[in-house]
Amino acid sequence: MIILKEGDKAPGFNGTDQNGDIISLDKYKGKKVILFFYPKDNTPGCTAEACNLRDNYSDILGKGLDVIGVSPDKEASHMKFIGKYDLPFKLISDPEKEILKLYNAWGEKKLYGRTYDGVLRKTFIINENQEIEKIIEKVKTKDHTNQIFQELKF
Repeated sequence: MIILKEGDKAPGFNGTDQNGDIISLDKYKGKKVILFFYPKDNTPGCTAEACNLRDNYSDILGKGLDVIGVSPDKEASHMKFIGKYDLPFKLISDPEKEILKLYNAWGEKKLYGRTYDGVLRKTFIINENQEIEKIIEKVKTKDHTNQIFQELKF
């Protein structure tokens, strides 16, 4: 497995969003993208993170950024999650964990002394040249937008 670091070329991907549309990183050339990986729709931490990005979405767009979320949930789950919380951005369904693995967002986790494989909550800021500008590995779910803005020195 290749470990990604800041300055690396962002791995290209194709994934299906909540509407069944194909989303590829290539479609975002020339734009900065917040690519966030989260474990599961409608769970407390994931909902807090998504809603924080939603609540600050106009500021995010105003700073020239776009937002894409990725989880292993199916398209129908994403559609319900978006509808329930009025999320304005794309959510990619990755049940085969291909994109998650490309971005080192799938791996070993520990909870209550138990070890298992799961989604590692991470955010990648990808610049206009499709290079990884920042990697946030300790995501503050309730204050993620400010965390991103601080990393980008906005």
